Amino acid sequence: MTRIGKYGLAVAVLAVAAAALGWYVTRPHQIDQAVAASLGNGDAARGEQVFWAGGCASCHAGEGAEGEARLQLGGGERLVTEFGTFVAPNISPHPQDGIGGWTAQDLANAMLKGVSPGGSHYYPAFPYTSYARMTPNDISDLHAFLTTLPPVEGKAPANELGFPFSIRRGVGLWKALYLDPAPAVALQAPSETVQRGQYLAEGPGHCGECHTPRNALGGPDTARWLGGGPSPEGRGDIPNITSGAGGIGDWSEADIANYLETGFTPDYDSAGGKMASVVKNMANLTAGDREAIAAYLKAVPPVSSR
Repeated sequence: MTRIGKYGLAVAVLAVAAAALGWYVTRPHQIDQAVAASLGNGDAARGEQVFWAGGCASCHAGEGAEGEARLQLGGGERLVTEFGTFVAPNISPHPQDGIGGWTAQDLANAMLKGVSPGGSHYYPAFPYTSYARMTPNDISDLHAFLTTLPPVEGKAPANELGFPFSIRRGVGLWKALYLDPAPAVALQAPSETVQRGQYLAEGPGHCGECHTPRNALGGPDTARWLGGGPSPEGRGDIPNITSGAGGIGDWSEADIANYLETGFTPDYDSAGGKMASVVKNMANLTAGDREAIAAYLKAVPPVSSR
């Protein structure tokens, strides 16, 4: 074989090896057997609290839904970002159009690993980077509650994504960088109340998905956790909810807890936009859980608004 032929063969072998490595690194990971075995049957009553804490209705119910309509989870909400338009799917218990055929393990794989029952990656517009901090028991309970909701016919439209974001396999590399079930911030000797608030806010409540700025790859800038920044949808800014300059340092824990229940700020302004829907969810939590979230927000390291 000529020298050029040897070089060509070497390049081809390296290319194949690189492709194989990339395929391996970006493969979907599912929950391990120990987590699957701990799921159990779930409790629908407890699952309702998880449902409201997780904000499921904000994306998966119809636009402007009120009352019982917030439990009709046919999807369709459009999230327009610089990466493309993501559409929330039907997660009602409809057997064909929704997730009626899902097991608790399917839901756990989706929420903890961002992986579909078919074994493909979900896009992180579905906030599994936060849900990854949830306990298997909470996911079992949520699954039990979701099965009690009304089935909704009709699949939501597909996402509208251009190349290269249309290649789901590439999400595996993004996950390797940003999917981490560890707490987002380290707190010094937190009380049980603050620990509960951290779990709710960083896990099911996924506050950081909007209130933490993102880098060029769409990953959260955890050094500025909850420090606010440009809206992912490109319109306006998301506020700083730490006690740093430009944040909510002058709000008391009682002010925050009241806001999460009523939507009214200490200055008698009211929640608007996406936050109005969040308040509708939080109002369904127990007073103790709203107080825990408030205690956590006061304990978060302060970040100054940019």
